[in-house]
Amino acid sequence: MAAPNLFLIYVTDVQRSTSFYSDLFEMEPVMVTPRYVPFEVAPGVLFALWSGAGDGVTATTPRSSEVGLMVPGASDAVDQCYTKWMDKGVNVIEEPRDEVFGRTFVITDPDGNLIRVSPLD
Repeated sequence: MAAPNLFLIYVTDVQRSTSFYSDLFEMEPVMVTPRYVPFEVAPGVLFALWSGAGDGVTATTPRSSEVGLMVPGASDAVDQCYTKWMDKGVNVIEEPRDEVFGRTFVITDPDGNLIRVSPLD
């Protein structure tokens, strides 16, 4: 069976979210359309922003997942990422703390989707 290779994040404003994720992850999208913007995060693996079919996704649409960024290095690598992202003005939900899997923190994108940074497994 094939492994999942497309991960969608529902957003209400594709242009705003494209700017947010391009700046946050320091990468450019593969292409840009009015409602769908994919980023290639590994060969054949896409992380994409999707506004749905027109007006189907709203600010009140529940969010039930997290985008994860696992950074290589010790706990200080997570703290360095936190400091860098704070300089970008991100919305922090959980400040850096130690968890069973290591150092972590959580921010949100402009639509309230969660983004967790943690050490590389």
